[in-house]
Amino acid sequence: MTVFEVTRGSSPVILAFPHTGMEVPPEIWGRLNDNGKLLADTDWHIHELYAGLLPEATTVRATFHRYVIDANRDPEGVSLYPGQNTTGLVPQTDFDGVAIWRGGKEPDSDDIADRLARFHTPYHGALKAEIERVKAMHGMAVLYDCHSIRSLIPFLFEGALPDFNIGTDLGRTCDDRIEKTAAEITGRAQGYTSVVNGRFKGGWTTRHYGKPDTGVHAIQMELAQVTHLTTEAPPFAYDAGKAERLRHHLKDILTSIEAIALDLKR
Repeated sequence: MTVFEVTRGSSPVILAFPHTGMEVPPEIWGRLNDNGKLLADTDWHIHELYAGLLPEATTVRATFHRYVIDANRDPEGVSLYPGQNTTGLVPQTDFDGVAIWRGGKEPDSDDIADRLARFHTPYHGALKAEIERVKAMHGMAVLYDCHSIRSLIPFLFEGALPDFNIGTDLGRTCDDRIEKTAAEITGRAQGYTSVVNGRFKGGWTTRHYGKPDTGVHAIQMELAQVTHLTTEAPPFAYDAGKAERLRHHLKDILTSIEAIALDLKR
Protein backbone atom coordinates (compact mmCIF):
# COMPACT_ATOMS: atom_id res chain seq x y z
CA MET A 1 0.00 0.00 0.00
CA THR A 2 1.29 3.46 -0.93
CA VAL A 3 1.02 5.70 2.14
CA PHE A 4 1.11 9.05 0.35
CA GLU A 5 1.00 10.70 -3.07
CA VAL A 6 3.14 13.69 -4.02
CA THR A 7 2.85 15.97 -7.04
CA ARG A 8 5.71 18.43 -7.24
CA GLY A 9 5.28 21.98 -8.50
CA SER A 10 7.25 25.21 -8.70
CA SER A 11 4.89 27.43 -6.67
CA PRO A 12 5.78 28.52 -3.12
CA VAL A 13 2.39 27.08 -2.07
CA ILE A 14 1.97 23.47 -0.92
CA LEU A 15 -1.47 21.87 -0.59
CA ALA A 16 -1.76 19.13 2.02
CA PHE A 17 -4.59 16.58 2.11
CA PRO A 18 -4.35 14.50 5.30
CA HIS A 19 -7.94 13.25 5.40
CA THR A 20 -9.07 12.33 1.86
CA GLY A 21 -7.53 8.85 1.91
CA MET A 22 -9.83 5.81 1.94
CA GLU A 23 -7.30 2.98 2.25
CA VAL A 24 -7.56 0.68 5.27
CA PRO A 25 -5.28 -2.40 5.43
CA PRO A 26 -7.22 -5.69 5.73
CA GLU A 27 -5.93 -6.46 9.22
CA ILE A 28 -7.26 -3.10 10.44
CA TRP A 29 -10.47 -3.21 8.38
CA GLY A 30 -11.47 -6.47 10.09
CA ARG A 31 -11.37 -4.76 13.50
CA LEU A 32 -13.77 -1.96 12.54
CA ASN A 33 -17.43 -2.40 13.42
CA ASP A 34 -20.23 -1.72 10.96
CA ASN A 35 -20.30 1.95 11.93
CA GLY A 36 -16.55 2.29 11.47
CA LYS A 37 -16.70 0.66 8.05
CA LEU A 38 -18.84 3.54 6.82
CA LEU A 39 -15.66 5.68 6.96
CA ALA A 40 -18.03 8.62 7.42
CA ASP A 41 -15.42 11.03 8.78
CA THR A 42 -13.65 11.44 5.46
CA ASP A 43 -12.85 14.80 3.88
CA TRP A 44 -14.99 13.78 0.94
CA HIS A 45 -13.78 14.83 -2.54
CA ILE A 46 -11.54 17.60 -1.22
CA HIS A 47 -8.59 16.75 -3.48
CA GLU A 48 -11.02 16.78 -6.42
CA LEU A 49 -12.42 20.13 -5.30
CA TYR A 50 -8.95 21.76 -5.32
CA ALA A 51 -7.67 20.02 -8.46
CA GLY A 52 -6.16 22.47 -10.95
CA LEU A 53 -6.90 25.62 -8.97
CA LEU A 54 -3.21 26.46 -8.58
CA PRO A 55 -1.51 24.42 -11.29
CA GLU A 56 2.06 24.79 -10.01
CA ALA A 57 1.24 24.06 -6.36
CA THR A 58 2.88 21.01 -4.83
CA THR A 59 0.39 18.54 -3.35
CA VAL A 60 0.94 15.95 -0.62
CA ARG A 61 -1.96 13.57 0.03
CA ALA A 62 -2.30 10.78 2.60
CA THR A 63 -3.91 7.71 1.05
CA PHE A 64 -4.79 5.99 4.37
CA HIS A 65 -8.02 6.74 6.21
CA ARG A 66 -8.01 8.77 9.41
CA TYR A 67 -9.44 5.76 11.29
CA VAL A 68 -6.12 3.99 10.64
CA ILE A 69 -4.33 6.95 12.21
CA ASP A 70 -5.05 10.66 11.99
CA ALA A 71 -2.31 12.44 10.06
CA ASN A 72 -3.43 15.78 11.53
CA ARG A 73 -2.97 14.86 15.18
CA ASP A 74 0.02 15.28 17.47
CA PRO A 75 2.05 12.04 17.36
CA GLU A 76 2.39 12.31 21.14
CA GLY A 77 -1.40 12.16 21.46
CA VAL A 78 -1.75 15.67 22.94
CA SER A 79 -5.23 17.13 22.38
CA LEU A 80 -5.52 20.09 20.03
CA TYR A 81 -8.52 21.40 21.96
CA PRO A 82 -8.20 20.59 25.67
CA GLY A 83 -11.55 20.41 27.43
CA GLN A 84 -13.52 20.02 24.18
CA ASN A 85 -14.81 16.88 22.50
CA THR A 86 -12.52 15.75 19.70
CA THR A 87 -11.08 12.57 18.22
CA GLY A 88 -7.60 11.32 18.93
CA LEU A 89 -4.49 10.17 17.12
CA VAL A 90 -6.15 6.81 16.48
CA PRO A 91 -9.85 7.57 16.92
CA GLN A 92 -11.93 5.40 19.24
CA THR A 93 -15.20 6.95 18.03
CA ASP A 94 -16.57 8.82 15.05
CA PHE A 95 -17.43 12.53 15.11
CA ASP A 96 -20.76 11.71 16.76
CA GLY A 97 -19.08 9.96 19.69
CA VAL A 98 -20.15 6.50 18.47
CA ALA A 99 -17.68 3.58 18.68
CA ILE A 100 -15.99 2.55 15.42
CA TRP A 101 -14.18 -0.61 16.60
CA ARG A 102 -15.50 -4.08 17.38
CA GLY A 103 -15.65 -4.88 21.07
CA GLY A 104 -12.26 -6.11 22.27
CA LYS A 105 -10.59 -5.02 19.01
CA GLU A 106 -9.93 -1.41 19.93
CA PRO A 107 -6.38 -0.24 19.06
CA ASP A 108 -3.92 -0.37 21.96
CA SER A 109 -0.60 1.38 22.54
CA ASP A 110 1.29 -1.18 20.43
CA ASP A 111 -1.13 -0.63 17.54
CA ILE A 112 -0.67 3.12 17.79
CA ALA A 113 3.13 2.82 17.78
CA ASP A 114 2.96 0.53 14.73
CA ARG A 115 0.65 2.88 12.84
CA LEU A 116 2.79 5.88 13.67
CA ALA A 117 5.76 4.13 12.08
CA ARG A 118 3.87 2.80 9.06
CA PHE A 119 1.63 5.73 8.18
CA HIS A 120 1.91 8.96 10.18
CA THR A 121 5.69 9.31 10.10
CA PRO A 122 6.11 8.58 6.35
CA TYR A 123 3.36 11.04 5.42
CA HIS A 124 4.95 13.79 7.48
CA GLY A 125 8.36 12.85 6.18
CA ALA A 126 7.07 13.48 2.66
CA LEU A 127 5.41 16.74 3.69
CA LYS A 128 8.54 17.97 5.44
CA ALA A 129 10.67 17.08 2.42
CA GLU A 130 8.42 19.11 0.12
CA ILE A 131 8.43 22.08 2.49
CA GLU A 132 12.21 21.99 2.52
CA ARG A 133 12.38 21.66 -1.29
CA VAL A 134 9.99 24.57 -1.87
CA LYS A 135 11.75 26.68 0.74
CA ALA A 136 15.08 26.01 -0.99
CA MET A 137 13.56 27.27 -4.26
CA HIS A 138 11.88 30.38 -2.89
CA GLY A 139 13.46 31.11 0.49
CA MET A 140 10.06 30.46 2.07
CA ALA A 141 7.01 28.20 1.74
CA VAL A 142 3.28 28.41 2.45
CA LEU A 143 1.51 25.24 3.58
CA TYR A 144 -2.24 25.33 2.92
CA ASP A 145 -3.90 22.44 4.77
CA CYS A 146 -7.11 21.33 3.05
CA HIS A 147 -10.03 19.97 5.10
CA SER A 148 -13.79 19.54 5.23
CA ILE A 149 -16.35 18.46 7.81
CA ARG A 150 -20.09 18.14 8.20
CA SER A 151 -21.73 21.44 9.09
CA LEU A 152 -23.81 19.93 11.92
CA ILE A 153 -22.02 17.78 14.51
CA PRO A 154 -23.43 18.41 18.03
CA PHE A 155 -20.74 16.18 19.61
CA LEU A 156 -18.02 18.57 18.40
CA PHE A 157 -19.68 22.00 18.27
CA GLU A 158 -22.97 23.79 18.82
CA GLY A 159 -25.12 24.98 15.93
CA ALA A 160 -24.12 25.11 12.29
CA LEU A 161 -20.49 25.52 11.29
CA PRO A 162 -19.65 28.45 8.99
CA ASP A 163 -18.87 27.53 5.38
CA PHE A 164 -15.25 28.74 5.49
CA ASN A 165 -13.27 28.08 8.68
CA ILE A 166 -9.79 29.61 8.58
CA GLY A 167 -7.28 28.43 11.17
CA THR A 168 -3.93 30.04 11.98
CA ASP A 169 -3.65 29.28 15.71
CA LEU A 170 -4.69 32.85 16.51
CA GLY A 171 -2.32 34.32 13.93
CA ARG A 172 0.78 32.43 15.06
CA THR A 173 1.28 30.20 12.02
CA CYS A 174 1.52 32.64 9.12
CA ASP A 175 2.20 36.21 8.07
CA ASP A 176 -0.82 38.32 8.92
CA ARG A 177 -1.29 39.24 5.25
CA ILE A 178 -2.06 35.60 4.45
CA GLU A 179 -4.70 35.35 7.17
CA LYS A 180 -6.16 38.76 6.35
CA THR A 181 -6.41 38.04 2.63
CA ALA A 182 -8.12 34.67 3.15
CA ALA A 183 -10.54 36.34 5.58
CA GLU A 184 -11.32 39.19 3.17
CA ILE A 185 -12.01 36.87 0.24
CA THR A 186 -14.24 34.53 2.22
CA GLY A 187 -15.94 37.44 3.94
CA ARG A 188 -17.12 38.95 0.68
CA ALA A 189 -18.12 35.64 -0.95
CA GLN A 190 -21.85 36.01 -1.51
CA GLY A 191 -24.00 33.26 -0.10
CA TYR A 192 -21.30 31.93 2.21
CA THR A 193 -20.40 32.40 5.87
CA SER A 194 -16.89 32.48 7.29
CA VAL A 195 -14.88 32.71 10.49
CA VAL A 196 -11.22 33.03 11.46
CA ASN A 197 -9.95 30.93 14.37
CA GLY A 198 -13.41 29.84 15.45
CA ARG A 199 -14.05 26.22 16.47
CA PHE A 200 -11.15 25.15 14.26
CA LYS A 201 -7.92 27.09 14.83
CA GLY A 202 -5.62 24.89 12.79
CA GLY A 203 -4.72 21.29 13.41
CA TRP A 204 -1.38 19.76 14.35
CA THR A 205 -0.05 20.13 10.80
CA THR A 206 -0.68 23.88 10.74
CA ARG A 207 0.66 24.43 14.24
CA HIS A 208 3.69 22.16 13.82
CA TYR A 209 4.97 23.55 10.52
CA GLY A 210 3.71 27.12 10.63
CA LYS A 211 6.68 29.09 11.97
CA PRO A 212 6.87 32.38 10.07
CA ASP A 213 10.20 33.33 11.64
CA THR A 214 11.75 30.33 9.86
CA GLY A 215 10.14 31.19 6.51
CA VAL A 216 7.43 28.54 6.71
CA HIS A 217 3.85 29.80 6.86
CA ALA A 218 0.80 27.59 7.36
CA ILE A 219 -2.95 28.07 7.19
CA GLN A 220 -5.80 25.59 7.52
CA MET A 221 -9.05 25.80 5.57
CA GLU A 222 -11.89 23.72 7.00
CA LEU A 223 -14.86 23.76 4.62
CA ALA A 224 -18.39 22.84 5.65
CA GLN A 225 -19.31 19.90 3.43
CA VAL A 226 -22.68 21.45 2.62
CA THR A 227 -20.73 23.79 0.31
CA HIS A 228 -19.79 21.05 -2.15
CA LEU A 229 -21.74 17.85 -1.39
CA THR A 230 -25.28 17.01 -2.44
CA THR A 231 -25.98 15.95 1.16
CA GLU A 232 -23.77 15.48 4.22
CA ALA A 233 -24.79 11.82 4.48
CA PRO A 234 -24.01 8.60 2.59
CA PRO A 235 -23.10 8.36 -0.22
CA PHE A 236 -21.56 11.85 0.32
CA ALA A 237 -21.96 12.66 -3.37
CA TYR A 238 -20.02 15.49 -5.00
CA ASP A 239 -22.27 18.29 -6.25
CA ALA A 240 -20.57 19.68 -9.36
CA GLY A 241 -22.68 22.85 -9.41
CA LYS A 242 -22.02 23.71 -5.77
CA ALA A 243 -18.37 22.81 -6.18
CA GLU A 244 -17.85 25.03 -9.20
CA ARG A 245 -19.22 28.05 -7.35
CA LEU A 246 -16.96 27.27 -4.41
CA ARG A 247 -13.90 26.66 -6.59
CA HIS A 248 -14.11 30.24 -7.85
CA HIS A 249 -13.49 31.53 -4.31
CA LEU A 250 -10.89 28.90 -3.47
CA LYS A 251 -8.92 29.81 -6.58
CA ASP A 252 -9.04 33.46 -5.56
CA ILE A 253 -7.67 32.53 -2.12
CA LEU A 254 -4.86 30.38 -3.48
CA THR A 255 -3.72 32.78 -6.20
CA SER A 256 -3.77 35.65 -3.70
CA ILE A 257 -1.75 33.65 -1.16
CA GLU A 258 0.75 32.73 -3.89
CA ALA A 259 1.13 36.42 -4.79
CA ILE A 260 1.77 37.28 -1.14
CA ALA A 261 4.31 34.46 -0.88
CA LEU A 262 6.19 35.70 -3.95
CA ASP A 263 6.23 39.18 -2.43
CA LEU A 264 7.46 37.87 0.91
CA LYS A 265 10.46 36.18 -0.71
CA ARG A 266 11.72 39.45 -2.15
